[in-house]
Amino acid sequence: MTTTPMPGVWTALPHPVSAPESAALLRRYYSELIVRYHGRPTDEAEVSAVLAEEPSDDLTPPTGQFLVARRAGEPAGCAGVRVLDASTVELTRMYVAPEARGQGAAGLLIAAAERLARDTFGAAAIRLDTRKDLVEARALYAKHGYTEIPAYNDSKYADHWFEKKLVRPAP
Repeated sequence: MTTTPMPGVWTALPHPVSAPESAALLRRYYSELIVRYHGRPTDEAEVSAVLAEEPSDDLTPPTGQFLVARRAGEPAGCAGVRVLDASTVELTRMYVAPEARGQGAAGLLIAAAERLARDTFGAAAIRLDTRKDLVEARALYAKHGYTEIPAYNDSKYADHWFEKKLVRPAP
């Protein structure tokens, strides 16, 4: 896939999950997941049903946080951090718009989520689940130091689980 570089500097910052930009990114995320999972087109009603089935409203402090990646002020990706327990968080809702892929947004979102997990939520580990058909995602997580682990949840959409230990920077 060839992408046209987007001008400007990337940022990845906390943003309300209930904000219109966040909602639009989550709709794009789920639309792509549905199409890839089922191998067929989707529609707004199906995306709305999945959004209701898989709510993101817990991605607000103190149970989590939602991040939006922007380039030149335009939202182009997102990720969520969800608290699982006192020392573990989950990376979820990781998405980069197709037109922004291959330009560093995914790595930026992962790094921002890891810092947030460690520095804000005090996590020692970050986990995630994904699927076998999301080959690019699995390669991305491995590239960033995530290793496969046994299932930590019973998500009907997951068949691969990853974890990364978070290291505190030296003083």
